[in-house]
Amino acid sequence: ILTAVFLMGLCQPLYAADNKININTASQEELMKLKYVGEKLSQRIIEYRKDHPFQKPEDLMNVKGIGKKVFGTNKDLIVVNDNQ
Repeated sequence: ILTAVFLMGLCQPLYAADNKININTASQEELMKLKYVGEKLSQRIIEYRKDHPFQKPEDLMNVKGIGKKVFGTNKDLIVVNDNQ
């Protein structure tokens, strides 16, 4: 049992890498999985992308309330299209 738990722990980073969040299509609940993104910020992201689809992950910093800290913490978790 301990060996299985240990091996699952080793595989977790590989699994997490495949679960990126597309900031152009993610639901509010999915966006809230990002660190420092709560209900208000997730709603701002959704409102912003209606008129300004994200072209690159860095565009997320154009959303009011999202600065370098929030972006830097989440940059490895987000994509702007499903082919990334």
